[in-house]
Amino acid sequence: MTKIIECVPNFSEGVNLDIIKQITNEVESVEGVRLLNVDPGKATNRTVVTFVGEPGKVIEAAFLAIKKAGELIDMGKHKGEHPRMGATDVCPLIPIANISMEETAEFARQLAKRVGEELQIPVYLYEHAQADKKRNNLSVIRAGEYEGFFKKIKLPEWKPDFGPAEFDAKRGGTVIGARDFLIAYNVNLNTTSTRRANSIAFDVREAGRVLREGDPINGKIITDENGKPKSVPGSLKSVKAIGWYIEEYGIAQISMNLTNIEVTPLHIAFDEVCNKALERGIRVTGSELVGLVPLKSMLDAGKYFLLKQQRSVGVSENELIRIAILSMGLSELAPFKPGERIIEYLLKDRASSKLASMTLTDFADETASESPAPGGGSIAAYIGALGAALATMVANLSSHKKGWDDRWKEFSDWAEKGQQYKDELLKLVDLDTAAFNKIMEAFNLPKGTDEEKTIRTQAIQDATKYAIEIPFKVMQAAYGSLTVIKAMAETGNPNSVTDAGVAALCARSAVIGAFMNVKINASGYKDKEFTDGVIAEGNEIERKAIALESEIIGLVNGKII
Repeated sequence: MTKIIECVPNFSEGVNLDIIKQITNEVESVEGVRLLNVDPGKATNRTVVTFVGEPGKVIEAAFLAIKKAGELIDMGKHKGEHPRMGATDVCPLIPIANISMEETAEFARQLAKRVGEELQIPVYLYEHAQADKKRNNLSVIRAGEYEGFFKKIKLPEWKPDFGPAEFDAKRGGTVIGARDFLIAYNVNLNTTSTRRANSIAFDVREAGRVLREGDPINGKIITDENGKPKSVPGSLKSVKAIGWYIEEYGIAQISMNLTNIEVTPLHIAFDEVCNKALERGIRVTGSELVGLVPLKSMLDAGKYFLLKQQRSVGVSENELIRIAILSMGLSELAPFKPGERIIEYLLKDRASSKLASMTLTDFADETASESPAPGGGSIAAYIGALGAALATMVANLSSHKKGWDDRWKEFSDWAEKGQQYKDELLKLVDLDTAAFNKIMEAFNLPKGTDEEKTIRTQAIQDATKYAIEIPFKVMQAAYGSLTVIKAMAETGNPNSVTDAGVAALCARSAVIGAFMNVKINASGYKDKEFTDGVIAEGNEIERKAIALESEIIGLVNGKII
């Protein structure tokens, strides 16, 4: 399995797009590395770049980008709202797939060593790549920023991990490390006051604020028995935050780093800032994401805001994302485009959802063409998806039926289950065609030698097993959807009972149609113990599906006659 890491370097240039393009050209010059996002900010004079790939290729691309940034950016002339200490200010590596944090940290150390030795740039390690816990925090390393580092670097405790202990006036220093996925997130305020924005930031950030006597801003700092300042922690764990004024937009913002989105998710951070701002007579007008965001964060946010409204969360992925964008005002300053900002969408293999992404007409035309795929298996999966979709529709209609307000959660739960079955079956539409194509590819393998024949035979068997498993999954999902369909026929909005009836017909047809594909593919598989077990279980699923469909149709007819 391919190991994938993400790299998110922050370059101290956000105005000159030509310089930014020259840097990202270096990233794209490395074959196998995929540039996902380039997010420049004028007020911060900083650009966040995101790219992914196999570890060796990613650190090669990162090295080239750091080198180019050092050639093009003069830190002696740099001004910007964001804290910074170098042309490449920070360069984190993040594990994405099939790789541990420990392995990722080792790649970060390799990159740091090369930058320090070959480019002669002072490099500090941070987060998981840094063994010394006293200097693994980015904000602690960067304290004093570019201007203060000429003296700081001379202190023994601040000797760089790699590179010279001399601060480079033009390129500055660089921080390289390995960390968990982090969301950089700014919340917009209806004020221009940096001081008031900072007050809100101190309210919410985990580090909180220094404890003072009397005036919380200018009062004397209260210290402990060791003379260290006491602090009052903020309300959000795993959150770093500061307030600043963005001249480009004419507003103050709370700029946050959400360092563990399992502890403090995006929507909780937004809501808490809203609450703290309101306590200070300030309103939140919207927010902006810097760089990319995981799909789960957007889906969880959509569900969170729907639940607050006591609305069904059993809606499509697209609708959940739309609700999240609206609720957090993510398009206030610039349009938020999910296809360009959600990491899973950028990494998605478009070919894997070719059929499910087609229009109804195109799908029908593709099916009617002389190509043998999509065939009956994909059609069975699609029929099943339509059945699950109809049941979900009934659940959503029921969740906000007048007079049924006390039952909205009951139907929301059913709708969410229906969406899960629908989404699973839609994926299986393409997977069934992919399974057929695997068999065709295996049969087309060369068979000129005994070795080639052996390889070909094994490939055919592997592809055949896969072609049994996919329609069997269709059977399971379609049969599972009948539980939602039956519940809607029994307890759902009576005005939509016939929709539940049609859904049952779809689900039963999907089970029977998929089973046909299971059986015909099983006839070509040599492991009879496996096929006998699958066929036996398939017969039972088919029997139960037919019986359940008959029961549901009886319920429907009983209500409409």
